[in-house]
Amino acid sequence: MANYANLPAPTPEGGLNRYMQEIRKFPLLEPEEEYMLAKRWVEEQDTEAAHKMVTSHLRLAAKIAMGYRGYGLPQAEVISEANVGLMQAVKRFDPEKGFRLATYAMWWIRASIQEYILRSWSLVKLGTTSGQKKLFFNLRKAKNKIGALEEGDLRPENVTEIATQLGVTEAEVVSMNRRMSGGDASLNATVGSEGEGTMQWQDWLEDEDADQAGDYAERDELQTRREMLAEALEVLNDREKDILTQRRLSDETVTLEDLSTQYAVSRERIRQIEVRAFEKLQKRMRELAKEKGMVPAD
Repeated sequence: MANYANLPAPTPEGGLNRYMQEIRKFPLLEPEEEYMLAKRWVEEQDTEAAHKMVTSHLRLAAKIAMGYRGYGLPQAEVISEANVGLMQAVKRFDPEKGFRLATYAMWWIRASIQEYILRSWSLVKLGTTSGQKKLFFNLRKAKNKIGALEEGDLRPENVTEIATQLGVTEAEVVSMNRRMSGGDASLNATVGSEGEGTMQWQDWLEDEDADQAGDYAERDELQTRREMLAEALEVLNDREKDILTQRRLSDETVTLEDLSTQYAVSRERIRQIEVRAFEKLQKRMRELAKEKGMVPAD
């Protein structure tokens, strides 16, 4: 892989303000330019091409890293881990898959950050269920969604709502909220060392260039997943597709009773068809995700 010793690196001493200013100097790549650089890396191991792909996406890595600023860990280290994920993405990126590097890199960046957080938090290292890990990474988002922004314990009705939404127990919500309280970094907090100005986190979050890259990646990812779902549905026969669509893919779920009447079979038979169809769909979606490079290789 390319030597990235000369990449800008965030440090507590240097100040994140200075780092953000430095990485904004690297231009975003047009689709054709990105494709040609990726081809040069894949076919010729051109380190200069790989370097350009990495530096053009440092803003995306930093933006994603800022979404994890509430875990009480040094932001410079979180950004560094995001950059590690970005470099891994560039190393494995295949331009012939038909989607942008930003879409692919988002998976690697988030995986790298989350692995770092899980390594760093003692509460996770003690042994956590998959449900608790889901709660660990989604609690703040769930609290923001329902407007539970105050510090301290959550109100009982908020605990119930979050537990239901995330599929965990109310006791787990209360415990995790207490462990994580006090770690939030305010968006109004200043970044950078003394003398570097008074830029705030929210100023960087409003960076139009970073938003452009992030928004594009999110739209591209959503479109790719929609196309994958449409393709994956083709593994089902007409009855399986219709039942699964009415049961799980429609705004208004049709009851087993209604479908049993429609198909003149028992409700249990409809349930069995639904479960089998969903398993087939999941398997095909996983296969397509691997084919498109949207999940890390084994």
